[in-house]
Amino acid sequence: MTIIQLEYLITVASSNSINEAANKLFISQPTLSAAIKEIESTVGFSIFNRSNRGVKLTLKGEEFVTYAKQVLDQYNLLEEKFVSKNNKQYFSVSLQHYTFAVKAFVETLQSHSFDQYEFSIFETRTKDVIDNVKNFKSDLGVIYTTANNERIITRILNDANLEFVPLVECALHVYLHQDHPLANLSKITLDMLDDYPCCVFDQGDNSLFLAEEVISIDDNKKIIKVSDRATILNLMIGLNGYTICSGIISQELNGSEYLSIPLAVNETMTIGYIKHKNLYLNEICQEYIGHLKDYLNQ
Repeated sequence: MTIIQLEYLITVASSNSINEAANKLFISQPTLSAAIKEIESTVGFSIFNRSNRGVKLTLKGEEFVTYAKQVLDQYNLLEEKFVSKNNKQYFSVSLQHYTFAVKAFVETLQSHSFDQYEFSIFETRTKDVIDNVKNFKSDLGVIYTTANNERIITRILNDANLEFVPLVECALHVYLHQDHPLANLSKITLDMLDDYPCCVFDQGDNSLFLAEEVISIDDNKKIIKVSDRATILNLMIGLNGYTICSGIISQELNGSEYLSIPLAVNETMTIGYIKHKNLYLNEICQEYIGHLKDYLNQ
C-alpha cells in the first residue's frame, strides 16, 4: 500500500463518487477503481459499498479512512519539515488554558530572529491537547495531573504512546477579579465560594477526569461552562465569577487586575508537558520547555 493509494482512497471517500474523485485526481476512472480494489484486496475487506448512486464507506471502511488520514497527514508533515527545500523553522504546542504557557511561547519566538518560521499554539480542551500531540499536530502539550486523575491520564497517554513529564507541583488557588468580594482575603475556603458562580472550561463528554479545574464542582449550585479564557475573565468582572487554578499567572498577558488567592485545601496539582515516547525533541522544543521551567520555578 502506497501513500498515493491512500490519497486516492481519501479523495474517493470525500467525494462519494469514483468518477468525481478521478476528475479531482486527474486520472482515469478505471485506474482509480483498480487502485481502490487493490487496497481492499490488501486489507481483506470492503472499504466501500458500491451502487448506481455512487460509493459509500462501510463501517470498517470509515475506521480505515480515519487511520489513513492520520498517516497521510503525518507523511505530509514529515515531507514538509525534512524533505522540501525550505529553511522554515516549525514548532507547535497545544495547551490547557495557561497564560504562563502562552508567555513561554512568546519568549521562545522573541529569542530568535528566524527568517522563516511556522509556529502554532492551540489553547483547547484537554482531549484535544492529547490528540494533537498523538497525531503530530503539535510537538508538545501542556497539561496537569493530580492524585485523582493521574491513573486515567496515564492510561490515556500510554494508549497514545505518549508520556507526561512533570515540571512543578503547586498548591491550588482561586482566580478572581480584584473587585470580587473575597479579593481582600489571604486564603479562601470552599464554603466561601458557595454564593459565587464557578467558571469552568467545557470539556464536552469527557469532563470528569479531563477537567481543567482540580476541585470537583459537581455540587456547586452555580456553574458556568465556557470555551475560552477571555470569556472567563469577563464573567469574573460581570458576575463575580471565579475559577480554580495553579496560581501561576502571567499578569503581563491577563492584566494586573486579576488575583490568585490560595485555596484552603490539601490537594495539589502537577503541571508538565506531554510528548511522544522516545521522540527526539528539537532545539526549539527544548527552548520552549526551558522557558516553561523558568516561569514555573519563579
